[in-house]
Amino acid sequence: MIFLDLHRLPIAASDAGVPPVFALLAIMLVGVVLVSLILLRLQQSLLAGYFLCGVAIANSGIMDRVGTGTTELAITQMSEFGVMLLMFTLGLEFSLGELRYLRRQAFLGGGLQMGICAIGAAAVAWHFTGVSWQSIVLIAVAMAMSSTAVSVKSFQDLGLAASPGARMALAVAIFQDLFIIVFLLFLPLVLGQAEVAGAKLWTGLASLLGRGLVFGALSWVLGARVFPWLLHSVTRTRNQELFTLTVFGCCVGLAFAGGLLGLGMALGAFVAGLAVSESIYKHRILADVMPLKDLFLTLFFVSVGLMIDLKTASNHWQAIVILTLGLMLAKSIIITLIARGLGLAVRQTLLTGLGLCSAGEFSLVLLQKAAPALGWSADLQQTLLASVALSMGLLPATMRLAEPLSHALEKLGLGKKRPAIPEDASLRQRHDALKDHAIICGHGPVGEKLNKALLDAGVPTLVIELNADTVRTLRQQHQPVLFADAGHEETWALAKLESARLVAFTFPSAPVVLHGIELIRLVRPDVPVMVRARFASDVDRLKRLGATLVIQDESEASRAIVENALVLAGGPTAPTA
Repeated sequence: MIFLDLHRLPIAASDAGVPPVFALLAIMLVGVVLVSLILLRLQQSLLAGYFLCGVAIANSGIMDRVGTGTTELAITQMSEFGVMLLMFTLGLEFSLGELRYLRRQAFLGGGLQMGICAIGAAAVAWHFTGVSWQSIVLIAVAMAMSSTAVSVKSFQDLGLAASPGARMALAVAIFQDLFIIVFLLFLPLVLGQAEVAGAKLWTGLASLLGRGLVFGALSWVLGARVFPWLLHSVTRTRNQELFTLTVFGCCVGLAFAGGLLGLGMALGAFVAGLAVSESIYKHRILADVMPLKDLFLTLFFVSVGLMIDLKTASNHWQAIVILTLGLMLAKSIIITLIARGLGLAVRQTLLTGLGLCSAGEFSLVLLQKAAPALGWSADLQQTLLASVALSMGLLPATMRLAEPLSHALEKLGLGKKRPAIPEDASLRQRHDALKDHAIICGHGPVGEKLNKALLDAGVPTLVIELNADTVRTLRQQHQPVLFADAGHEETWALAKLESARLVAFTFPSAPVVLHGIELIRLVRPDVPVMVRARFASDVDRLKRLGATLVIQDESEASRAIVENALVLAGGPTAPTA
């Protein structure tokens, strides 16, 4: 990374009439794009690139030119919004059915992992840092957490998302998510009670419990009554902008309620996602939220990089390297042994251990909140932040070691006789494992007949539909279905387009179909795409964009009318079915 001396720029951004926040945001986003292009070439994690971009900005003199006061505050607030959206999507993706299926791995495996790793980290922090017990607790929890975003993406890149090792990692991640939600609930109390004990501490606990009960009751009413009614009413309007606005309104509104009650906006956002996680609107909401979540999470990682002072970190590079390698080695061994004890084969245990060996996003969140509140020294803060970020950056490359390590261990005679965990799958996992299937967009009269014909022929199907009542009916019939918009890129990822054998648009809406074909061809240029067109003028456009077969309503209707008219008039042509 090359750092430019920007102290010599002739004028500051504010002197040129450019708002400091806009100037820094522009620099951040341009820098992120350039760094990400380099890392994609090297097949490395983009999250590490976001962090490096922040480090480059913080140590290049740019901050001095754009103004640091209100700018840093604004960037921090935007990054907190990114964390809130992350919590919302975690709640949205949380599945009680998945938890029931993975309960042994989640509660036993995840509990052992968090407990052992936290105790080990606490012992190291107590021995080497000499900080308060509050700081030791925060460091212990931060080091025990793992990066769900990086590990899940790495499993997907390796084509192992449905493997037993990935499912074990998912189970541990579910437990970590549950744990961090409870911990975030108590975090304000921990940070605010650094010098308080006795009666005042019990008063604080009682107050926290009361506020938690009030928030729980409010969340239950909203989740059980208000949100489903509101979303159902909005979907009946068929207005995409209103639906997206409603989703963000629910998320931000409940997060705001959590903040007002002193429980934290992140907790409120998680509960908002949990409130709609079992509804039919889940996939549509995910498609709407993901792009903005990625944007604000980018700002979060860049903002963490802005906190790194290279001069201070370079003075402690040995401690950073030792802490990073020690953390990754210790966690990988602990998690591997736990997974082995739960019945996984050697290769799968290594995948689980290496996939969860880094620190995670919430490690950065905790360290970011704790440092100013508990008065940490700059040396301690820089060492911890740099180690956490470095471990996350090394994770994708580390996971590729699972295959050669497993072969080496098997050559030594370890793990050959022990089978992997059976491949039983929950409903969500069967959806995730869907492949060689047909994707049917729309389930009106045409889509319904096509779906039945394909199922009768033994072809598995997945329906994409925007009618809430139809989606409810299909779910009751155990038909894989997404309440989603075919015009969203995220929808095709959720529909597992990469493994589909056919895509059929059964409605003749040209703008939606045209955009859908463009998205499909970016991912699968080879998949057959069958579409309907209302007008003859749409046929050529659809074929140029890549439609394999175009059924034109007017042409088919005129052909059927002519053939049947000839029969009724005594002609020789038989009617078609």
